[in-house]
Amino acid sequence: MTPPLPLSRRRPERHDVLAAATSLGVLGGGPQSTAHVLAMMCNSEITSREVQKVFEGQPALSARVLRVANSPYYGQERSVTTVSRAITILGLNAVRGIAAAACMERAVVSVGAAGPVNTDALLMHSLATAVAAENLAALRFPELESEAFIAGLLHNLGVAVQLRVDPAGVESMVQALNVDAGRGIRSLEADHAALFHEECVAVIFEAWQLPGLLIDAVRHHHDPSNAPPKHRDLASIVNVGSHLARLCGHTFSLEPATGEGIEEQCDAWRLTPEDLSQAIPAIQNRIQQIRRVF
Repeated sequence: MTPPLPLSRRRPERHDVLAAATSLGVLGGGPQSTAHVLAMMCNSEITSREVQKVFEGQPALSARVLRVANSPYYGQERSVTTVSRAITILGLNAVRGIAAAACMERAVVSVGAAGPVNTDALLMHSLATAVAAENLAALRFPELESEAFIAGLLHNLGVAVQLRVDPAGVESMVQALNVDAGRGIRSLEADHAALFHEECVAVIFEAWQLPGLLIDAVRHHHDPSNAPPKHRDLASIVNVGSHLARLCGHTFSLEPATGEGIEEQCDAWRLTPEDLSQAIPAIQNRIQQIRRVF
Protein backbone atom coordinates (compact mmCIF):
# COMPACT_ATOMS: atom_id res chain seq x y z
CA MET A 1 0.00 0.00 0.00
CA THR A 2 1.26 3.47 -0.86
CA PRO A 3 2.00 5.32 2.42
CA PRO A 4 0.02 8.51 3.03
CA LEU A 5 1.67 11.77 2.12
CA PRO A 6 3.23 13.69 5.04
CA LEU A 7 0.57 16.35 5.44
CA SER A 8 -0.19 18.58 8.38
CA ARG A 9 -2.98 16.99 10.46
CA ARG A 10 -5.38 19.62 11.71
CA ARG A 11 -8.94 20.75 11.58
CA PRO A 12 -9.39 23.54 9.05
CA GLU A 13 -8.82 27.07 10.22
CA ARG A 14 -11.76 29.23 9.30
CA HIS A 15 -9.63 31.75 7.43
CA ASP A 16 -8.08 28.98 5.28
CA VAL A 17 -11.48 27.76 4.19
CA LEU A 18 -12.86 31.24 3.58
CA ALA A 19 -9.82 32.19 1.49
CA ALA A 20 -10.25 29.05 -0.63
CA ALA A 21 -13.99 29.64 -1.00
CA THR A 22 -13.32 33.21 -2.12
CA SER A 23 -10.84 31.98 -4.73
CA LEU A 24 -13.50 29.53 -5.97
CA GLY A 25 -15.98 32.36 -6.45
CA VAL A 26 -18.50 31.28 -3.81
CA LEU A 27 -17.65 33.98 -1.28
CA GLY A 28 -17.07 37.68 -1.68
CA GLY A 29 -18.44 39.88 -4.41
CA GLY A 30 -20.76 41.84 -2.15
CA PRO A 31 -24.57 41.90 -2.19
CA GLN A 32 -24.74 41.04 -5.90
CA SER A 33 -22.82 37.76 -5.57
CA THR A 34 -24.42 34.38 -6.26
CA ALA A 35 -23.59 33.26 -2.72
CA HIS A 36 -25.38 36.29 -1.26
CA VAL A 37 -28.40 35.48 -3.39
CA LEU A 38 -28.40 31.90 -2.14
CA ALA A 39 -28.17 33.06 1.47
CA MET A 40 -31.16 35.33 0.98
CA MET A 41 -33.08 32.58 -0.81
CA CYS A 42 -32.67 30.28 2.20
CA ASN A 43 -34.42 32.79 4.43
CA SER A 44 -37.82 31.18 4.98
CA GLU A 45 -39.48 34.59 5.33
CA ILE A 46 -38.36 36.00 1.97
CA THR A 47 -41.15 37.08 -0.36
CA SER A 48 -41.48 36.66 -4.11
CA ARG A 49 -41.13 40.41 -4.53
CA GLU A 50 -37.86 40.42 -2.60
CA VAL A 51 -36.59 37.51 -4.69
CA GLN A 52 -37.43 39.38 -7.87
CA LYS A 53 -35.51 42.43 -6.64
CA VAL A 54 -32.47 40.28 -5.81
CA PHE A 55 -32.49 38.64 -9.23
CA GLU A 56 -32.75 41.98 -11.04
CA GLY A 57 -29.06 42.52 -10.22
CA GLN A 58 -28.07 39.01 -11.33
CA PRO A 59 -28.20 38.76 -15.16
CA ALA A 60 -26.68 35.27 -15.29
CA LEU A 61 -29.02 33.84 -12.67
CA SER A 62 -31.99 35.62 -14.22
CA ALA A 63 -31.15 34.03 -17.56
CA ARG A 64 -31.06 30.59 -15.91
CA VAL A 65 -34.42 31.15 -14.25
CA LEU A 66 -35.98 32.24 -17.55
CA ARG A 67 -34.45 29.28 -19.39
CA VAL A 68 -35.88 26.85 -16.86
CA ALA A 69 -39.31 28.51 -16.90
CA ASN A 70 -39.38 28.27 -20.71
CA SER A 71 -38.33 24.62 -20.78
CA PRO A 72 -40.79 22.00 -22.09
CA TYR A 73 -41.04 20.58 -18.57
CA TYR A 74 -43.17 23.54 -17.47
CA GLY A 75 -45.29 23.51 -20.63
CA GLN A 76 -45.90 27.23 -20.99
CA GLU A 77 -47.93 28.14 -24.08
CA ARG A 78 -46.29 31.54 -24.36
CA SER A 79 -42.70 32.57 -23.77
CA VAL A 80 -41.88 33.68 -20.25
CA THR A 81 -40.06 36.99 -20.61
CA THR A 82 -39.92 38.42 -17.08
CA VAL A 83 -38.23 37.17 -13.94
CA SER A 84 -41.33 37.89 -11.86
CA ARG A 85 -43.42 35.61 -14.08
CA ALA A 86 -40.71 32.94 -14.05
CA ILE A 87 -40.59 32.97 -10.24
CA THR A 88 -44.37 32.61 -10.11
CA ILE A 89 -44.23 29.58 -12.44
CA LEU A 90 -41.26 27.89 -10.79
CA GLY A 91 -41.94 28.65 -7.15
CA LEU A 92 -39.39 29.71 -4.54
CA ASN A 93 -38.08 26.19 -3.91
CA ALA A 94 -37.11 25.68 -7.55
CA VAL A 95 -35.47 29.11 -7.68
CA ARG A 96 -33.47 28.23 -4.55
CA GLY A 97 -32.31 25.11 -6.33
CA ILE A 98 -31.18 27.10 -9.34
CA ALA A 99 -29.13 29.44 -7.14
CA ALA A 100 -27.57 26.49 -5.27
CA ALA A 101 -26.74 24.73 -8.54
CA ALA A 102 -25.03 27.88 -9.81
CA CYS A 103 -22.87 28.04 -6.66
CA MET A 104 -21.82 24.40 -6.84
CA GLU A 105 -21.09 24.63 -10.55
CA ARG A 106 -19.00 27.77 -10.08
CA ALA A 107 -16.87 26.15 -7.39
CA VAL A 108 -16.27 22.97 -9.38
CA VAL A 109 -15.51 24.82 -12.61
CA SER A 110 -13.05 27.06 -10.74
CA VAL A 111 -11.16 23.98 -9.51
CA GLY A 112 -10.73 22.77 -13.09
CA ALA A 113 -11.10 19.39 -14.73
CA ALA A 114 -7.49 18.26 -14.35
CA GLY A 115 -6.92 16.60 -10.99
CA PRO A 116 -7.53 13.53 -8.86
CA VAL A 117 -11.34 13.91 -8.91
CA ASN A 118 -13.61 13.81 -11.96
CA THR A 119 -15.48 17.05 -11.40
CA ASP A 120 -18.30 16.12 -13.79
CA ALA A 121 -18.90 12.99 -11.70
CA LEU A 122 -18.79 15.10 -8.54
CA LEU A 123 -21.48 17.42 -9.94
CA MET A 124 -23.67 14.49 -11.00
CA HIS A 125 -23.33 12.85 -7.59
CA SER A 126 -24.32 16.15 -5.97
CA LEU A 127 -27.40 16.47 -8.17
CA ALA A 128 -28.38 12.84 -7.62
CA THR A 129 -28.01 13.24 -3.85
CA ALA A 130 -30.19 16.34 -3.94
CA VAL A 131 -32.93 14.55 -5.86
CA ALA A 132 -32.74 11.45 -3.65
CA ALA A 133 -32.76 13.54 -0.48
CA GLU A 134 -35.79 15.48 -1.70
CA ASN A 135 -37.50 12.18 -2.50
CA LEU A 136 -36.77 10.80 0.98
CA ALA A 137 -37.98 13.99 2.64
CA ALA A 138 -41.24 13.79 0.69
CA LEU A 139 -41.77 10.26 2.06
CA ARG A 140 -41.04 10.96 5.73
CA PHE A 141 -40.44 14.67 6.38
CA PRO A 142 -42.31 16.76 3.76
CA GLU A 143 -41.58 19.97 5.65
CA LEU A 144 -37.87 19.42 4.86
CA GLU A 145 -38.14 18.93 1.08
CA SER A 146 -36.63 22.28 0.09
CA GLU A 147 -33.83 22.07 2.66
CA ALA A 148 -33.12 18.46 1.65
CA PHE A 149 -32.55 19.46 -1.97
CA ILE A 150 -30.25 22.36 -1.06
CA ALA A 151 -28.25 20.36 1.49
CA GLY A 152 -27.95 17.41 -0.89
CA LEU A 153 -26.81 19.59 -3.77
CA LEU A 154 -24.13 21.35 -1.73
CA HIS A 155 -23.08 18.65 0.75
CA ASN A 156 -19.79 18.03 -1.10
CA LEU A 157 -18.91 21.67 -1.71
CA GLY A 158 -16.10 21.07 0.78
CA VAL A 159 -14.46 18.70 -1.71
CA ALA A 160 -13.88 21.67 -4.01
CA VAL A 161 -12.12 23.42 -1.12
CA GLN A 162 -9.96 20.33 -0.54
CA LEU A 163 -9.04 20.24 -4.21
CA ARG A 164 -7.97 23.89 -4.08
CA VAL A 165 -6.08 23.77 -0.78
CA ASP A 166 -4.83 20.19 -0.54
CA PRO A 167 -4.74 18.42 -3.95
CA ALA A 168 -1.96 16.07 -2.79
CA GLY A 169 -4.11 14.97 0.14
CA VAL A 170 -7.06 14.34 -2.16
CA GLU A 171 -4.83 12.28 -4.47
CA SER A 172 -3.66 10.25 -1.48
CA MET A 173 -7.27 9.60 -0.42
CA VAL A 174 -8.23 8.44 -3.90
CA GLN A 175 -5.29 6.02 -3.93
CA ALA A 176 -6.27 4.68 -0.49
CA LEU A 177 -9.85 4.11 -1.61
CA ASN A 178 -8.60 2.22 -4.65
CA VAL A 179 -7.01 -0.21 -2.20
CA ASP A 180 -9.89 -0.33 0.32
CA ALA A 181 -13.15 0.88 -1.27
CA GLY A 182 -15.16 0.34 1.91
CA ARG A 183 -13.08 2.57 4.14
CA GLY A 184 -14.97 5.30 6.01
CA ILE A 185 -14.44 8.87 4.90
CA ARG A 186 -13.71 10.15 8.42
CA SER A 187 -10.84 7.69 8.88
CA LEU A 188 -9.63 8.39 5.35
CA GLU A 189 -9.50 12.15 5.84
CA ALA A 190 -7.86 11.82 9.26
CA ASP A 191 -5.00 9.83 7.74
CA HIS A 192 -4.51 11.62 4.44
CA ALA A 193 -6.08 15.09 4.28
CA ALA A 194 -5.25 18.45 5.80
CA LEU A 195 -8.90 19.56 5.74
CA PHE A 196 -12.16 17.76 6.46
CA HIS A 197 -14.73 18.32 3.72
CA GLU A 198 -17.78 18.40 6.01
CA GLU A 199 -16.20 21.06 8.20
CA CYS A 200 -15.22 23.08 5.12
CA VAL A 201 -18.74 23.29 3.78
CA ALA A 202 -20.12 24.08 7.25
CA VAL A 203 -17.72 27.03 7.51
CA ILE A 204 -18.90 28.30 4.11
CA PHE A 205 -22.56 27.93 5.12
CA GLU A 206 -21.83 29.89 8.30
CA ALA A 207 -20.23 32.64 6.24
CA TRP A 208 -23.32 32.68 4.04
CA GLN A 209 -25.39 32.98 7.23
CA LEU A 210 -27.57 30.04 6.28
CA PRO A 211 -29.92 28.51 8.86
CA GLY A 212 -28.43 26.26 11.53
CA LEU A 213 -30.48 23.38 10.17
CA LEU A 214 -28.54 23.45 6.89
CA ILE A 215 -25.19 24.03 8.59
CA ASP A 216 -25.58 21.03 10.87
CA ALA A 217 -26.93 18.84 8.07
CA VAL A 218 -23.84 19.31 5.90
CA ARG A 219 -21.46 19.22 8.87
CA HIS A 220 -22.78 15.79 9.88
CA HIS A 221 -23.89 14.19 6.63
CA HIS A 222 -21.49 11.29 7.23
CA ASP A 223 -22.33 10.95 10.92
CA PRO A 224 -25.95 12.07 11.44
CA SER A 225 -26.07 10.61 14.95
CA ASN A 226 -23.69 13.36 16.10
CA ALA A 227 -25.84 16.18 14.71
CA PRO A 228 -27.92 18.19 17.20
CA PRO A 229 -31.16 16.24 17.78
CA LYS A 230 -33.42 18.85 16.17
CA HIS A 231 -31.29 18.81 12.99
CA ARG A 232 -30.53 15.10 12.89
CA ASP A 233 -33.35 14.19 10.49
CA LEU A 234 -31.99 16.41 7.70
CA ALA A 235 -28.42 15.16 8.20
CA SER A 236 -29.75 11.60 7.96
CA ILE A 237 -31.73 12.42 4.82
CA VAL A 238 -28.57 13.70 3.10
CA ASN A 239 -26.62 10.65 4.29
CA VAL A 240 -29.15 8.17 2.90
CA GLY A 241 -29.66 10.35 -0.19
CA SER A 242 -25.95 10.06 -0.96
CA HIS A 243 -26.24 6.28 -0.66
CA LEU A 244 -29.20 6.28 -3.07
CA ALA A 245 -27.20 8.41 -5.50
CA ARG A 246 -24.55 5.69 -5.56
CA LEU A 247 -27.22 3.02 -6.12
CA CYS A 248 -28.39 5.09 -9.11
CA GLY A 249 -24.87 4.91 -10.54
CA HIS A 250 -23.87 8.48 -9.67
CA THR A 251 -20.73 8.45 -7.57
CA PHE A 252 -17.18 9.80 -7.76
CA SER A 253 -13.72 8.76 -6.68
CA LEU A 254 -13.94 10.08 -3.10
CA GLU A 255 -17.30 8.54 -2.27
CA PRO A 256 -16.93 5.35 -0.17
CA ALA A 257 -18.52 2.28 -1.70
CA THR A 258 -20.61 1.52 1.38
CA GLY A 259 -22.77 3.89 3.40
CA GLU A 260 -22.10 4.20 7.12
CA GLY A 261 -25.19 3.73 9.30
CA ILE A 262 -27.58 3.41 6.36
CA GLU A 263 -29.30 0.26 7.63
CA GLU A 264 -29.89 1.70 11.08
CA GLN A 265 -31.33 4.89 9.64
CA CYS A 266 -33.64 3.05 7.26
CA ASP A 267 -34.83 0.84 10.13
CA ALA A 268 -35.68 3.96 12.12
CA TRP A 269 -37.71 5.27 9.19
CA ARG A 270 -39.25 1.82 8.56
CA LEU A 271 -37.77 1.71 5.09
CA THR A 272 -36.68 -1.65 3.67
CA PRO A 273 -34.00 -2.29 1.03
CA GLU A 274 -36.90 -3.00 -1.32
CA ASP A 275 -38.32 0.47 -0.60
CA LEU A 276 -35.00 2.02 -1.60
CA SER A 277 -34.77 -0.10 -4.74
CA GLN A 278 -38.28 0.85 -5.77
CA ALA A 279 -37.43 4.54 -5.36
CA ILE A 280 -34.49 4.39 -7.77
CA PRO A 281 -36.44 4.58 -11.09
CA ALA A 282 -38.31 7.69 -9.93
CA ILE A 283 -35.08 9.30 -8.74
CA GLN A 284 -33.30 8.51 -12.01
CA ASN A 285 -36.20 9.95 -14.00
CA ARG A 286 -36.18 13.12 -11.92
CA ILE A 287 -32.42 13.49 -12.38
CA GLN A 288 -32.83 13.32 -16.15
CA GLN A 289 -35.65 15.88 -16.04
CA ILE A 290 -33.54 18.32 -14.07
CA ARG A 291 -30.53 17.83 -16.34
CA ARG A 292 -32.64 18.65 -19.38
CA VAL A 293 -34.19 21.69 -17.69
CA PHE A 294 -31.00 23.11 -16.12
